[in-house]
Amino acid sequence: DESIQFGSYYYNSRTEFGEHSDDLPAKGETKYLVFAHNQVDFYYCHMDEIDKKLIQALTDNARAPLTDLARQLGIARTTVQSRIERLEKAGTIRGYTLRMGYANRPMIRASVLIAFDPHSGAEVLSKLRSLPEVRRAHTTSGRFDMLVEIAAQTTADLDRILDQIGSAKGVKSSESLIYLTTKLDRGASL
Repeated sequence: DESIQFGSYYYNSRTEFGEHSDDLPAKGETKYLVFAHNQVDFYYCHMDEIDKKLIQALTDNARAPLTDLARQLGIARTTVQSRIERLEKAGTIRGYTLRMGYANRPMIRASVLIAFDPHSGAEVLSKLRSLPEVRRAHTTSGRFDMLVEIAAQTTADLDRILDQIGSAKGVKSSESLIYLTTKLDRGASL
């Protein structure tokens, strides 16, 4: 009985790992699988409750001192440091980022849903990369092919960006959703 969790598989049997018997999880253990550059080999990163709490604490404040994290989690500072190093090595923690405060963010943020012609995805993505206001681009399932997050200083800038996206070669249609207020921001992008 296998159930998918965020970035992991929950295993109820020891037989699903085949020849990798040296590092098999115990029955019912959660193991995070990390694949590197399409290689067949993979690395297990065991995630216990302390690791999950550590990741949440780092998500809240990636600059928190190790001593504060240790106090918050009830473990030694050296244990926190070794856990962070293990999670980084395994790829569970890919890096740390800066989150700008609301006062410093661009005034207008929006998502743009884009439908484009088959086999024109590379051209559309190339156009999006040329626009500094484009923050993220995600391929999607459904009637739109891509969801793009943009940020602009003014409505005139937003209008210009939307026109550039809509006129990109291969774009069939687009729909924009302007953010009015942020009701929840957990800070971590998936």
